[in-house]
Amino acid sequence: MLKQSYRPNWLQRINHRLASSRAMAWLFSLTSHHIDGPLMRLSNGRISLLGPLSGLPIILLTTTGAKTKQPRTLPIIGIPDGEKIVLIGTNWGRKTYPGWYHNLQAAPAATVSANGQTGEYAVREAEGVEREEYWRRAVNLYSGYAAYLTRIGARRVPVMVLTPKK
Repeated sequence: MLKQSYRPNWLQRINHRLASSRAMAWLFSLTSHHIDGPLMRLSNGRISLLGPLSGLPIILLTTTGAKTKQPRTLPIIGIPDGEKIVLIGTNWGRKTYPGWYHNLQAAPAATVSANGQTGEYAVREAEGVEREEYWRRAVNLYSGYAAYLTRIGARRVPVMVLTPKK
């Protein structure tokens, strides 16, 4: 579903620095889902504005609302690991957990659309050495994750692993 190697170019890496600043993270948190969400839904995960600007793998994640039990869909960075997809719960550097994390805790299953394909996934939280390895990979891909840690405070950043259902 996702290509396995993402290497942002120099311009995209500059965009990473801008996007991880407090002001830009706030702006993107309010606007990106309004732009990429519809684009990705209409194109079955093929077209994203943030993808080309950032050089990052953007997926369309659908979860079941923890309280509402209704489908909730949003564009998010999905880091490929073979058939698995890894999500990092920084919530744009906020001190609170992202809504999708609460949803996945309540119902550990998701639908992912990317590159014209849609699949069903089982979800679990990575722990220990696995979590640390995924975190290292995530920061190597997007330096903004490390910048977010300075604003998050004591909250532990969840690392979620999505495994395709067979």
